[in-house]
Amino acid sequence: MDKFTKLTGVAAPMPVVNVDTDMIIPKDYLKTIKRTGLGKGLFAESRYLEDGSPNPDFVLNKPAYQNAQILVAGDNFGCGSSREHAPWALLDFGIRCVISTSFADIFYSNCFKNGILPIVVSPENLEKLLDDASRGSNAVITVDLENQEISGPDGGRISFEIDAFKRHCLLNGLDDIGLTLEHASAIDSFEKSNASARPWA
Repeated sequence: MDKFTKLTGVAAPMPVVNVDTDMIIPKDYLKTIKRTGLGKGLFAESRYLEDGSPNPDFVLNKPAYQNAQILVAGDNFGCGSSREHAPWALLDFGIRCVISTSFADIFYSNCFKNGILPIVVSPENLEKLLDDASRGSNAVITVDLENQEISGPDGGRISFEIDAFKRHCLLNGLDDIGLTLEHASAIDSFEKSNASARPWA
C-alpha cells in the first residue's frame, strides 16, 4: 500500500448527502476481485449518459476535475452495503482523500486499509472547503497527514483529528498484511520453536 504523508491536488466538490457504496461503484462492476480497473465504473450511473457517453454535468467529467485527487463530499459518505470495491474504485480513479462531515463506519475503515485518507470536519469547515473546491482548476488544496492539517488555495488552514493507529498505518503504508509483516521475525522465531517442540504437527 502506498504511503500517505502529504497530498497537494485538485479537490472536486460533491455536496451530496448519503452517497452510498452502490452510487460509488454500481453492482454491475462487482464481478471482479481485482483492485485495478474499477476507476471506469466510479459513479458510473451519474458519470455516464444512457448511451455510455460522459455526462458533461457530472463534476468528475468537467475538465477542471478530471484529475481530482481529493473529494469534498456531503454528510454520511459511503453508506449502504459494505463493498470494499468502493474505495478500490476511488483509488483506481486517483482519489486519495475524501473529506466529509461523517462517513459510514465500514467504508471509513476500508479507506484506511486501501490507502485512502477519510477526513471528518465540521459543517462550517466543510462549507469552506466546498467553496475552495468550487474554483475549478484553481481548487488546489494540500492535505498534510503528519501535521493533521488542510491548507486551502488562499492559505487558510483547517486542523483535523484522526485515530493515532490509523494515522500511523497510512503514514507508513501499512495495510493488514503490512502490519503482520512487521512481526515477521517474531513469527519466524515462533514457527522454528514450534517445529522443534512439535515435529509431528
